[in-house]
Amino acid sequence: MIDKIKLNWFSNIRGDVLAGIVVALALIPEAIAFSIIAGVNPMVGLYASFLIAVIIAFVGGRPGMISAATGAMALLMVPLVKDYGVEYLLAATILTGVIQILFGVFKVAKVMKFIPRAVMIGFVNALAILIFMAQVPHFLGISNLTYVFVAITLVIVYVLPRFLKAIPAPLIAIVALTALAIFSGFDLRTVGDLGTITQSLPSFFIPNVPFTLETIMIVLPFSFALAIVGLLESLLTATIVDDMTGTDSDKNKESRGQGIANIATGFFGGMAGCAMIGQSVINVKSGGRGRLSTLVAGLFLMFLIIVLGELVIQIPMPVLVGIMIMVAIGTFDWSSFTYLKKAPITDSIVMVATVSIVVLTHDLSKGVIAGVILSAIFFVAKISKIEVVKMIKGSEVYYEVKGQLFFASVESFVDSFDYYTEKENIVIDFSNTQVWDDSGVGAIDKVILKLRGNHNHVIITGLNSSSQKLVEKLAVYNNENAKVSAH
Repeated sequence: MIDKIKLNWFSNIRGDVLAGIVVALALIPEAIAFSIIAGVNPMVGLYASFLIAVIIAFVGGRPGMISAATGAMALLMVPLVKDYGVEYLLAATILTGVIQILFGVFKVAKVMKFIPRAVMIGFVNALAILIFMAQVPHFLGISNLTYVFVAITLVIVYVLPRFLKAIPAPLIAIVALTALAIFSGFDLRTVGDLGTITQSLPSFFIPNVPFTLETIMIVLPFSFALAIVGLLESLLTATIVDDMTGTDSDKNKESRGQGIANIATGFFGGMAGCAMIGQSVINVKSGGRGRLSTLVAGLFLMFLIIVLGELVIQIPMPVLVGIMIMVAIGTFDWSSFTYLKKAPITDSIVMVATVSIVVLTHDLSKGVIAGVILSAIFFVAKISKIEVVKMIKGSEVYYEVKGQLFFASVESFVDSFDYYTEKENIVIDFSNTQVWDDSGVGAIDKVILKLRGNHNHVIITGLNSSSQKLVEKLAVYNNENAKVSAH
């Protein structure tokens, strides 16, 4: 136990602290921007980011992963805030946490194994594109000086790590260029232009909503959607960080941790949040590996707001834009272009569809869900090919069935038999077949009854144990005329 605590918290103190500082600086404009998207005061997003990061550092299942207010969650909140106000949003946030804890208790995280690699690649690439697109309004067409600061930031973040690895390059870029902008008096857009920052700690309060069934029915649909999107994004991010660090994480514990964090943030005036892949990538690439990096990110974020609020609002946006552009470049899986050439066409279609839907809707969950459904359709189409070979063996007509018999293959199966033969001994061999569902059993029924209609004697053979149990349980034909035997 002590060794595990040391590993998760104190095995990389210097790297975690510096990475956490960089992440905290990057969280500020994101949290303010997501608050504006949701239609709430910027402090709602900042409080959420602070609280969720601090709490998830202790109760999360993935060390080194950053959780805070996110754009995917903010988009879902818009109708609720618009129609009912921020108090209902806080109530929905609390209920979101409760649902996520239940997801963790019932091990819903196991659904991650059903997300194909093509969808994962598409998710990462779409996120990189969204991160880049989110930066465009902050530098395109503003001023030539903005372009200069973005370019200098890109050079610092790209080149400096080759010569200096002790301090994260993004941190050097933020400190140096902010100082340059302040002392030179350059006219640049700053963090303060995004919204007003209040230099105060969050306080506990119960959302001012009626405690009635009607209130639950109002917030439940939003809470359920937030819980699913938050969990999906958190688990996908955890998987990506797993791959980046070569370590494993407890996905069910992460689900419970996200729930605990959202319940707490709802009672302290924050919006619902989840894991952030952009900030998590910044953390890992800046040297963050343990829980300490997440804790430092949350605590330093609050320190920046309360103690250094006047300085924070003077950070030039072009500097943060440059850092996020480098994150987007680093996040994008450039090998996916090779993947498109080498992978099966169906996997390529799934990846492109996932990216396209996410970019068009700005909703990561829709792209992932669409990708999973499309993958399932392609998989079903692939395994639904069934072959029935007819042979004459002495006095018997012998049919050998090869493939998977289920709802998608029953039509081909039924059409493969010759129903015009009369008074024959017919053997249907299922040795190379698995019967999966009621549709498959129904198809067997149909074939047998049609063959028997011409006075044929039908024998089914070769069913494996699971197929035989299914057939015996669901078949309606008369076993005296159509015998079933297992191999």
